[in-house]
Amino acid sequence: MPYFVDIAAEAGVVAPTWCGRDDKPHIMESNGTGLGLVDYDSDGDLDLYLVNGWRLDGEEIAERGRDVLYRNEGQGRFLDVTEAAGLGSDAWGSGLATGDANGDGLVDLFVTNFGTDVLYLNQGDGTFEEHPNSPNLEGWSAGAVFFDADGDGDEDLFVGGYIECTLEEVLMEKPSLVWEGIHVMLGPFGLEGLGNLYFRNLGEARFEEATVESGLEDVGLFYTFGILAADLDGDLDLDIYAANDSNPNYLYENDGGTFQEVGLWSGAALDEGGNAQAGMGLAAGDVESDGMVDLLVTNFQQDMSTLYRNLGDMVFEDATRSVQLGAPTFSMLSWGTTLSDFDQDGDLDIFVANGHIYPQADLVADKVGGGFRQPNLLLIDEGGTFVDVSSEAGPGLAVEEVSHGLAVGDIDFDGDLDMAISNVDEPPTLLRNDTDEPGTYLLVDAPHVVRAEATKGDGTWIRHQVIGGSFLSVNDPRFHFGLGQEQRLDALTLVWPDGFRRKIQDVPTNHALKIWR
Repeated sequence: MPYFVDIAAEAGVVAPTWCGRDDKPHIMESNGTGLGLVDYDSDGDLDLYLVNGWRLDGEEIAERGRDVLYRNEGQGRFLDVTEAAGLGSDAWGSGLATGDANGDGLVDLFVTNFGTDVLYLNQGDGTFEEHPNSPNLEGWSAGAVFFDADGDGDEDLFVGGYIECTLEEVLMEKPSLVWEGIHVMLGPFGLEGLGNLYFRNLGEARFEEATVESGLEDVGLFYTFGILAADLDGDLDLDIYAANDSNPNYLYENDGGTFQEVGLWSGAALDEGGNAQAGMGLAAGDVESDGMVDLLVTNFQQDMSTLYRNLGDMVFEDATRSVQLGAPTFSMLSWGTTLSDFDQDGDLDIFVANGHIYPQADLVADKVGGGFRQPNLLLIDEGGTFVDVSSEAGPGLAVEEVSHGLAVGDIDFDGDLDMAISNVDEPPTLLRNDTDEPGTYLLVDAPHVVRAEATKGDGTWIRHQVIGGSFLSVNDPRFHFGLGQEQRLDALTLVWPDGFRRKIQDVPTNHALKIWR
């Protein structure tokens, strides 16, 4: 059984992430912010980047929160190195994407903001410099992903837009929607959507906007939150899936760098009843170990999170009820999520970060199933169905905050997966996985690999490259295999986008590998 302990305070991760006023009269104040687990200094361990917003007092700006970079010092300690790294933006931040924008092998940071988005280029000496011509979706942008859309070796950028609004509108907003008999914020319906944008990388971090010609146009001006890139049709290039709030989700199928939106046709845009949901966060992974990437979408309270089973040929079906995901997620308003193997038994589990958008939910908590602060959920895969073990998974799961962003990775380098969670108007939660006697593992760092396959006898474990997802956050990009009690593998096979395969024989478990082509 996974067992989690919140170590944020003792680790020194104490900076709050602000998001407007306590009563949240404008929808932007309910959005929260993302965060990322990323090895910015290339020392092998995961550092932590926190995106921050602003604190408001009435119609005034009380505090411009600053983004924070924490360097992993080992031994459970993180050091604030924001100033030394040349970071610390005081824009109203939203989300984070990471990638190698200029092809120098270093991790760059792209921060989406309310206002101007910013690309920070890694200088390789522990510092960053702001790109003078950063690709930008001016407005309230949300999720973003770096990915090689056209197979030319450069990482392109897709940025999701939520709504069109001004700071004056945020500051002057008053509750104008009646929900459960209570006046709350308006939105997203009734507000103008902000279109998504695609930026083609011309090399050396030179970007050109190419949304329409690529087929990635946001025709509906839907309210996009989470975005991920993964090979959903098995042809080795990366497709795009976008969670849209209160509208059908987008699925853009990649055909050699040109995309076609096939969400409705694919079955991954609506729930089993043909209804659009309030898509927030995303995850992807091979839930059934059949070699195909399934999709998970988190949604609004009383709208359950949705699992789309991949049937092949870019066709999906809503499998939420068959895997028993509906009941534990129905009463939650859910955001960041993941499909990860927390107990290292070989199959993928689900974690969901929860929190309401209305502080007024506390007044009707008994009626709607939960208040403003909500517990997070850990659901373990037991033979093809998901079982809620949150109450048994340690004191870290007893923490109730308004949790939004979620990042997954091995922060203490012991092989099992830990988590960082951003909380609205509070410091983050840092969940260390202290599972007693977990299964064996293999951690594989293989840049640009689309698919990794581990084999032992008749057993096969498959992991796919998934970029982005969760909610405005960044996970450790390395492939993590939970391997039960296996001490050695017969082989590890890696597949690149052009079909090149590399097979490594007789691989010991319980260690990390760095593999180049």
